[in-house]
Amino acid sequence: MIASFPKNLPHLAVWIAASAALLLPLAATAQNVAIVNGKAVPKSRVDALIQQATSQGQPRTPELEAQARDEVVLREMFVQEAERQGVTSSAEYKAQMELARQTILIRALFADYQAKHPITDADLKAEYDKIKAQTPLGAEYRASHILVESEDQAKALIVQIKGGASFEDLAQKNSKDPGSGEKGGDLDWANATAYVPEFSQAMVKLKKGEMTEVPVKSQYGYHVIKVVDIREAQFPPFEDVKPQIQQRLVQMRLAQYQTEIRAKAKTDYKFSSN
Repeated sequence: MIASFPKNLPHLAVWIAASAALLLPLAATAQNVAIVNGKAVPKSRVDALIQQATSQGQPRTPELEAQARDEVVLREMFVQEAERQGVTSSAEYKAQMELARQTILIRALFADYQAKHPITDADLKAEYDKIKAQTPLGAEYRASHILVESEDQAKALIVQIKGGASFEDLAQKNSKDPGSGEKGGDLDWANATAYVPEFSQAMVKLKKGEMTEVPVKSQYGYHVIKVVDIREAQFPPFEDVKPQIQQRLVQMRLAQYQTEIRAKAKTDYKFSSN
């Protein structure tokens, strides 16, 4: 038996069409955050603000989303008021808009260049090896010191240490350098250039385990210095400096790209840096 179509099919078609027409405004509304004075505020503005915030390290939270919605609606209100008052016709507005347009366009240009010229791990390793080969290392010192106000105090400490007192205990009790004093005077490993000249000059004359025979005066006071150990300086491992090398290469490549653009441009302008 062949099923028959319902007699009210034309009415059903009309109902479906009417329902679809009613749903269209709802779909459009879902793409908007609000309507301000008859003008829609698109949700894409909220998404853009949230993306900007999260790219700078902020976590995406309900609070952040609420703030972004508030912000775009407030902006629309302020923009409409500015347009109503004719601010967009002012020379200052037009000049600022041109500067903003240029800034955004240049930022996009450089971002596009970076996307098309990604820095690989091989690039980073090659730059690391280049820097390592060009960097003189020399010696590193594991030094300790006791810093006091007067020369007499320093001399008295030297006498006590020579008499068998613990350098570390005296540093904890007497040093006015809180950072190293709490650690028994320990300054950890460092190159001689890390210290003020007077300190460095006295330290490099000492052998492992030796202490200064006389107090060393600097701008900070009087030092009693002890060299705990000496070693050949170690270049930091690749993984430890990889982020810095990445940043260095990005800056170098962008600078080169800017130079190339500048070189091929035809202009009668003479830059002050020339």
